[in-house]
Amino acid sequence: MAVEAIGHWTLPDSAYAMWVRGELADHLRLPDDGTRVEVVGGEFVVSPAPVYAHGGILSDIQEAFLAARLADAGFRWRAVQAVNLDLVEIGDGYIPDMVIVDRDTDAAKRAEEVLHLHAHEIGLVVEVTSSSNARDDRRPAFGRQVRSTKWNGYARGGVPYYLLVDRDPRQSGVTLFGEPDRGEGTYEVLGEWKFGESVRLPEPFGVEIVTGAWKSWSV
Repeated sequence: MAVEAIGHWTLPDSAYAMWVRGELADHLRLPDDGTRVEVVGGEFVVSPAPVYAHGGILSDIQEAFLAARLADAGFRWRAVQAVNLDLVEIGDGYIPDMVIVDRDTDAAKRAEEVLHLHAHEIGLVVEVTSSSNARDDRRPAFGRQVRSTKWNGYARGGVPYYLLVDRDPRQSGVTLFGEPDRGEGTYEVLGEWKFGESVRLPEPFGVEIVTGAWKSWSV
């Protein structure tokens, strides 16, 4: 069972500045076991390593892009998992589950051995929710206090497309967001699918993703 907890720390610098320098995880003494630390809405968020089914969904998406590449030598997109995304415009730092980048960008960033990507270098970002941090991946829920999420951050950074795979049994499914409004930090819904349906990403991707093995997390 995942339990959300809130605490207060005194840091020697802003969470974002320490994240950019690669110092935040060490300062928090996080274990080297897949635990991630991100800065969302200016606050750092620590998430445990995802479960196997989470990784399986990402593998299915990656294989769909690989199949498109093998079928067409001119296919321009590459799928890369768990890279650092520096949203310098808003002072946030994320580790998306997956990013889809142009093959030229992929080649350049490999050669440079960069620590971070930036929003303008990404064609599509993918997040698969976990029970511990699903709220951070979704658009904010309306209520007394609206807290910024990664959904807002990706939109403010200008990431063109955001694919959200929500494994919550209360609302499981896949949503493709696009047409980011950078000023408002919002997206439009471009497509929605239930688990078991084929997800068809529009151009410029033109990729079909089979979701027959995708399941909600256990309650």
